[in-house]
Amino acid sequence: MSRRGLPGLLRVYARTAWWGLVSPRVAESEPLLVHQAVVLRDEHVLLSVRSDIRGWELPGGNPEPGEAGEETLRRELLEETGIEVEAERRVGDYVRRGFRPHTARVWQCRPVGGALCPSAETPIVAWFPVAALPTTLLPWYRGPLADALAAHPEPVVRRERWGVSEIAQAISIDLRMRLSDDRAGRVA
Repeated sequence: MSRRGLPGLLRVYARTAWWGLVSPRVAESEPLLVHQAVVLRDEHVLLSVRSDIRGWELPGGNPEPGEAGEETLRRELLEETGIEVEAERRVGDYVRRGFRPHTARVWQCRPVGGALCPSAETPIVAWFPVAALPTTLLPWYRGPLADALAAHPEPVVRRERWGVSEIAQAISIDLRMRLSDDRAGRVA
C-alpha cells in the first residue's frame, strides 16, 4: 500500500465507522438481519473477501423485502461468488451488539452448480480446507464455522459483543491483506 492509498483507506474506515456506529442508531428503523453461508464441499469451505474491509469471511448478505432466508442465500452467493447453493440447515443466529448491532443468521449450504467468479463486491473468493483456514479470517466467523462443523441438532443462539478488541483485530487483518496485495493468510 502506497502513500497514495492512504486517503482512500481513511475514506473506507470513515464510511465503516459511520456504518457501524452511527447509522444503526439514527438512520435505521429495524434491526439488521444478514444471512450468511457456510458452504462445504469435500472438507473445504467457501470464503470471500469484500472490497471495503479486507479479510476472509463467510459470504452472504441482506434480504430484499419479502425474501426468505434461503432465497437470500441463493441470490447473494450467486452474485458474490458465482456458486449456486442449496441450504441444508440453519446453523444458528449470532446476535451481535456493540459495533454494528445485527443478527447474523448462518446456514450450512452445499454447492449445486456454478463456478467461482468474483464480483465487484467480493473481488476474491476461494475454497479453503476446513483444517487450514486463513490466518486473515475475520475472527467473528470462526464461531459460526465451528458450530456448522459440530452439526448441533438444533440451531444455536449466540450473543456476542463487538468492541474495541474486535475492531482492532479487523483493522489488523485489513492492513495485513492490503500490505500483501490480498495474499496474507492464504494456504500455500
